[in-house]
Amino acid sequence: MDMLNLDLDRLRSDVEACDGFQTQGRLRVIEEGLACALPAALGDQCRILEPSGRAIPAEVIGFRRGLAQLAPYELAEELRSGLPVVRDPERRTVPVGAGVLGRILDGIGRPIDGRGPVLPGERRVVRNTPPSPLQRGRIDRPFVTGQKVIDGLLLCGKGQRLGIFAGSGVGKSTLLGQIAKTAEADLNVICLVGERGCELRPFVEDCLGPEGLAKSAVVISSCEQLPMMRIRAVETSIAIADSFRARGKNVLFFLDSLTRLAMAQRELGLSLGEPPSARGYTPSVFQLLANTVEQLGNGTTGSITGFLTVLVEGDDLGEPVADSARSLLDGHIVLDRKLAEAGHFPAINVSQSVSRAFLQVSEPAQQVAARKIRQIMATYAEVQDLIRIGAYVKGTSPQVDKVLELMPAVNAFVQQGLSDRMTFAETQAAMQKVAAAWQY
Repeated sequence: MDMLNLDLDRLRSDVEACDGFQTQGRLRVIEEGLACALPAALGDQCRILEPSGRAIPAEVIGFRRGLAQLAPYELAEELRSGLPVVRDPERRTVPVGAGVLGRILDGIGRPIDGRGPVLPGERRVVRNTPPSPLQRGRIDRPFVTGQKVIDGLLLCGKGQRLGIFAGSGVGKSTLLGQIAKTAEADLNVICLVGERGCELRPFVEDCLGPEGLAKSAVVISSCEQLPMMRIRAVETSIAIADSFRARGKNVLFFLDSLTRLAMAQRELGLSLGEPPSARGYTPSVFQLLANTVEQLGNGTTGSITGFLTVLVEGDDLGEPVADSARSLLDGHIVLDRKLAEAGHFPAINVSQSVSRAFLQVSEPAQQVAARKIRQIMATYAEVQDLIRIGAYVKGTSPQVDKVLELMPAVNAFVQQGLSDRMTFAETQAAMQKVAAAWQY
């Protein structure tokens, strides 16, 4: 009897949510792509009905000659002019709440981990509205990642947005996985955009692991998927993170990568006829980057601390997306290919990295120790070439001699094993031990 009542309640809710009328049109193919004569608004959800009965989800992305332009989320083999197009009555929603933790979703919030539907819970309309600047809490509390080089020399705060800049194959995803497992956050929201399909499962199983996945919601859109799906994957993950922030949670948000998001928006912008600018990126790309970054950070109650990777083409930190991202983010962590090739993990180039909130979230003693360690590393970089070719003679400079004595301890501090986690107290103690020997 209880099961019957449950089925009736579910049927009643489905009937109440059903639209009594359907807005339908016919698909047309124009020079700019797919279109339909539908009375629709920008962002409305539609379904293109194939002859096989399959419904291809799509979205209204613009208007041309009185027609609504459509961008499908999925590849389709049977699309042709004249197919029926049905407009959905509701805006796009995604599942939120505790039911998404431990789950892997696609770009529009559908589970793809083979574990069935997400447990019944709240659904949230996806909106791209950043918090009001005057309602944001200040970044004044440290956010501990468990990675001593970050917590010691690049300490970030709760609600800060940092970029991880590197070329391909330098360890960005590995570093994200380590932070996800060791950081002091209530939960993680991880968005993987434009990555190769063969990389996704190793990231979830090896880099993230069962421990990290249990407190994470993962949204995935791989490189072969259409641009609209890749873009909406980011919006889906931010909507999930924002729902937890509204509940007062401290959320750790990962986006890998911001560059792939920019590339997806470039494809979409060019198809809409936008003029290309630097390296073919359209104006809407930089607006999307700004909107994405600004949706993260502190709210009135909780926070979203963001780590966003930037794939630097040819290791060129001056390329358009990297340059724009640096201006939008609250700090940047640069990974060095030479360090990675030398087996140095994490391959963070400390001299090129900075946390803009470091002075606001760290104590004076830590600031002094960090400055001394940076001085040691900078002095060693100046004479490294002389040392390598054997041109430096010990005793020439007491300062350089002291640097050579301390560099093994500094190198030990800035490196960390994949399975190691350092508490904040341990990191500070290790810093003070190294810095105490430097008196210059």
